[in-house]
Amino acid sequence: MIGSPYSGRRHSMPAVIKDGAINEKGEDKSINSIYTITPEESKSQLSIVDEIPSAEPPAPPYHVFTERRKMLMLFIVSLGGFFSPLSSNIYFPALGDISEDLHVSADLVALTITVYMAVQGIAPSFWAPFADIYGRRVVFIGTFSVYLVANVALGLVDNFIALMIFRGLQAAGSAATISIGSGVIGDIATSAERGGYVGIYGGVRMLGQSIGPVFGGILTQFLGFRSIFWSLTILGAIALFLILFFLPETLRSVAGNGTVQLTGIHKPFLYHFKPQPDVETAADPNRPRKKLTVAAFFDPLRFLFEKDVFATLLFGGIVYTIWSMITSSTTTLFRELYHIEDLVLGLAFLPNGAGCVIGSYAAGMLMDFDYKRTLAEYHKKHSIPEGKVLSKSDIKNLADFSIERARLRSAPWFVLLFVGTVAAYGLSLTDEDIDRPLILQFFISSAATALFSINSALTIDLYPGASASATAVNNLIRCSIGAVGVAIVEPLLQVLDPQWTFIMLSGVALVASPLLFIEMRWGQRWRQEREARLARRQALNV
Repeated sequence: MIGSPYSGRRHSMPAVIKDGAINEKGEDKSINSIYTITPEESKSQLSIVDEIPSAEPPAPPYHVFTERRKMLMLFIVSLGGFFSPLSSNIYFPALGDISEDLHVSADLVALTITVYMAVQGIAPSFWAPFADIYGRRVVFIGTFSVYLVANVALGLVDNFIALMIFRGLQAAGSAATISIGSGVIGDIATSAERGGYVGIYGGVRMLGQSIGPVFGGILTQFLGFRSIFWSLTILGAIALFLILFFLPETLRSVAGNGTVQLTGIHKPFLYHFKPQPDVETAADPNRPRKKLTVAAFFDPLRFLFEKDVFATLLFGGIVYTIWSMITSSTTTLFRELYHIEDLVLGLAFLPNGAGCVIGSYAAGMLMDFDYKRTLAEYHKKHSIPEGKVLSKSDIKNLADFSIERARLRSAPWFVLLFVGTVAAYGLSLTDEDIDRPLILQFFISSAATALFSINSALTIDLYPGASASATAVNNLIRCSIGAVGVAIVEPLLQVLDPQWTFIMLSGVALVASPLLFIEMRWGQRWRQEREARLARRQALNV
């Protein structure tokens, strides 16, 4: 039966730190309770009968989905996000064949990588306002439809201009899935869960980084480069089916904490055959909803004017750019230095991809561990007894809890690993041994992806109510700077040679690293100032 959000469900009551009046079981020990003797009077045991209810009702859970259902949703959105790095990197081993088939220079074909990255940066900012207003599911469906159309066109392409156009359209369809997936994670996971979820999300997504070039090399060598796009069409259609059938709407203004009845496009096909679980509230067709305006597409750019957000995103963008320059130059460098064919070249990307997966998972586990450490320190600072839980479901909302420290405390180690291995990679690029560059690419990508995961989790934490838009801006910064880096890496390699190019890039990362320490030192204060400013603005609008 559909009714009140609190009907038909028992919510566990957290222990509240309030003058010692409530114990860990949520039992009221105040004067509003009457002490009565149980039937076991002979043992002189007292029990409490709460005759007057607590002034505050039990807080509803942040989300009602079970861990199993959350994992299913995490898998689906990770699969969606998998296509952005897959579509980018599966293409690298085919660059030479495309150049020969379309009768254009290698430099022109490399320009399609820059176009892809530029659109990859811009497109999420277009899709994100739709996702934050109309819902995650509807935008997932729209972006995958665009992606499938682009792949079919790329499979039929016979000239360079068409390749450029539809490569950009392919990026427009695939890139937004990353920010929308982050939005789903923000909808269903608390800060305590979010680090691990972001790690898993990044790890599954980055499988595309690992297997993309391998499959690209195999397909190009045996079936031609166009087979890449037909394969992506088939895989994309499977992903779209899973989204249509299994993924419910999670946008909290539409679905609440999972207890609101879903209708129309927000309702997955599965719910037509099996009733939606956990429904407590009917959908309200007259609910207030933000209107989509032209300004909404530029609103996310306001995040860049927040000092804490800008410091976080700029450092992440610099790391992403250096990593992209290493990845995109691998095809040219390894062909020239080691004279390898397409299949072996595809396999040469495996260490990079494996590092991406491992780095993302490692960062997820470390973020959860660091969060618990920071939370334990918070309990100790406020003399909260062990075993007590705070009354707020999301502890980051407490004014003096530093989510910045919780997220960034392990980041300096990854920065040191990244800076050191990038410099060593440059020194290893000789025509003698391919093993050392491959090993170093593994560690470079591990450190870089760990920093991406930390960066993404903190971005979602800073703007949990607009996580898709915040992630879109993150993507915009990364890909915009990255596109410039990819465009200039070949000229740099020719002017400076590989050794000095990557030593210089290592120095750039080192010079940028204080941005992280600035965020750790002053980020909490800047966030509190922003939240106070927004609260005053909302009070004036009431």
